[in-house]
Amino acid sequence: MRAEMDTRQAYNIWASQYDTNDNKTRDLEGRALRECLADLSFERCLEIGCGTGKNTEWLMERAKEVTAVDLSEEMLARAREKVRLRQQSKQEQGRGGKAMVQFRQADINRDWTFRDGLYGLVSFSLVLEHIEELGYVFCKASEALMPGGYVYVGELHPFRQYSGSKARVDTATGRHIVECFTHHISDFTGAAKKHGLETAGISEYFDGDDRKNIPRILALLLRKPE
Repeated sequence: MRAEMDTRQAYNIWASQYDTNDNKTRDLEGRALRECLADLSFERCLEIGCGTGKNTEWLMERAKEVTAVDLSEEMLARAREKVRLRQQSKQEQGRGGKAMVQFRQADINRDWTFRDGLYGLVSFSLVLEHIEELGYVFCKASEALMPGGYVYVGELHPFRQYSGSKARVDTATGRHIVECFTHHISDFTGAAKKHGLETAGISEYFDGDDRKNIPRILALLLRKPE
């Protein structure tokens, strides 16, 4: 096991194998997002941590506009290609209604210059474990939401972090741990409340739906009051 690797560097390296490696956390978070948002309607979505586009493809079927943001240029390149192929396929099938998708490379710890107006949904997928201070990003997410809009958070469950689980990437030089920070459930809900967001739902997802085991994914749904 090697020392922690810079988050951007790690995901740039990971991009080439991210979609093909066995990754229970990735797959279960994708399920969590779809289930948590299934009954919601939103025309504009700000997707934070789009990665290679595993959720972007689903969000673009639900929204008219998606702004997909990631720290890693290599992850974004793969997401762009995935979305391009999806849109091309729809055009060939004569299907209309495709969403406008914009990709932005950005560090969400800094000013959110990638934001364009207000959104009905802001989503965070497996990204907040790499953010040390939650207050700033929840403040910015709240500012980006229209009244009545939602924030979705899908993260590695803190119970997993307590046992030492962290994002990691395997390279030719060995296994590297990505810099991570542990956030308790109350850290998420407390930061949300401080910045005007109500907790609308908390869900936990387990490997094989076996609730006798430690949950793998924590999913939160937050709402900005109208």
